[in-house]
Amino acid sequence: MKGRIKVADEVVEKVAALAALSVPGVADMGGDPARALEPVQGGAGSGARHRNQGVNVQIHERQVAVNVAVVVEYGHVVMEVAAEVKTNVATTVSRMLGMRVTEVNVTVDDVRLPGETHLESASEEEPV
Repeated sequence: MKGRIKVADEVVEKVAALAALSVPGVADMGGDPARALEPVQGGAGSGARHRNQGVNVQIHERQVAVNVAVVVEYGHVVMEVAAEVKTNVATTVSRMLGMRVTEVNVTVDDVRLPGETHLESASEEEPV
């Protein structure tokens, strides 16, 4: 049957973000903290922008490369958490979306201290 199937970048980003957040030791998504505080503008589905912070993808046909930025909880081994994020993102994106994951690049942006919240660390870094 003729026709195309397109999976929006935002869908892949959301799946990747949820996969990263499910890894023990991941406190939050990384990236630009000010972006998370911006008011969400746009139509239906634009609320995903905040949840997908820290993820960007490049899709070519049925292949995808994923870049993920995370914040690790203090006390966890950073390299082990990052390796688990890499594995979990690749497995989850491949399984849920039926796409071939060509690479997953993980950046650890910060370490979350005990008792520190996302908004506290964001407001310390960027005046609001």
